[in-house]
Amino acid sequence: MTTSAKILIVDDQEANRSLLSDFISMLGYTPILAENGLAALKHMNDEPADLVLLDIAMPVMDGYQVLDEMKKDARLRHLPVIVVSGVDEMESIAHCIEKGAEDYLTKPFNTTVLRARVKASLERKRLYDQETRYKRLMEEYSTTLAHRVREQVQEISSTQLATIFAMSKLAESRDPDTGEHLERMREYGRLVARHLNAKSLYPHIVDWSFLENIYAAAPLHDIGKVAIPDRILQKPGELTPKEFDLMKLHTQFGADTLRAVDREHPGNAFVRMGIEIAESHHEWWDGTGYPNGWAGNDIPLSGRILALADVYDALTSKRCYKEAYSHEESKAIIVEGRGTQFDPVLTDVFLAEEKAFLTIGQQFVDTNKKVLLPTYPADQT
Repeated sequence: MTTSAKILIVDDQEANRSLLSDFISMLGYTPILAENGLAALKHMNDEPADLVLLDIAMPVMDGYQVLDEMKKDARLRHLPVIVVSGVDEMESIAHCIEKGAEDYLTKPFNTTVLRARVKASLERKRLYDQETRYKRLMEEYSTTLAHRVREQVQEISSTQLATIFAMSKLAESRDPDTGEHLERMREYGRLVARHLNAKSLYPHIVDWSFLENIYAAAPLHDIGKVAIPDRILQKPGELTPKEFDLMKLHTQFGADTLRAVDREHPGNAFVRMGIEIAESHHEWWDGTGYPNGWAGNDIPLSGRILALADVYDALTSKRCYKEAYSHEESKAIIVEGRGTQFDPVLTDVFLAEEKAFLTIGQQFVDTNKKVLLPTYPADQT
């Protein structure tokens, strides 16, 4: 909170208002004065404040009533209040805290303590406002994204699929390292699904519709990243725990956006698979993934397929914070994750189709980047 913070001083005694006003001005903040609770509420509606210093015993409307009215008003209930009162009773203190006051000081107040309480309250208000602005921005992002997707998804035609892929590509383009990531992801997804279908693995799930939908929906896996701030998405170094928590929200943003589309145009298998993939492609087979901590077959098969494909692609691609791993190094990491991070059946499919994975990586190489591919003897081709 900057020194331009406005602090509303509510006290029926002019001498007390004057004393507090001089003190607040000395701290570099702007005092606003009200002689009773009714006048204070009018000030709050006319001129937003950042903090209220509130007396209890006042005519017209006392401090308890002010706290009650503030709690009823969505615009005011989060405004911090420090009660500065001559009433030094534990019952009054507890009553004010229960009604939403942040702190309680008795008169005559200690200036050092009041200074510390004011600064702490303003900092909490600043953090709350920052979080509120971020949530509002995320809602705007989600609304815009839902509107764009909704316009496209009524009937799935080749033209519409191309448009949706372009939208996914636009979201992905904010990450400077992704290159041909979306192209590889849909090819990996279809490759694994075809193997499952040919070998009659998960036959109750994998049919020709599944094959078509996973190819079309795979690019939507990270569409929720459109709601992640650039400072996190494009950070060259390791994310802090708080930044990573925000990054993880892309799974929910993407799924919620596509759910909004599904509510308006229900019954579309492509959209439903997009929801599954967006929400579950960071879940782990052993239940330690995010955002829901699903485990085993509770994770949608489409999400399990894209989870393995996404990790393989991340490992074999160069990023601003790491060099690309070779295929053999990446394979070893995936094998190590068999039964913990990855579905054991899908891990075995990956091993059976590793040459095809390499071919896809070679076909869709990131611009100005090299994919580290091993050389197979001629008799293995």
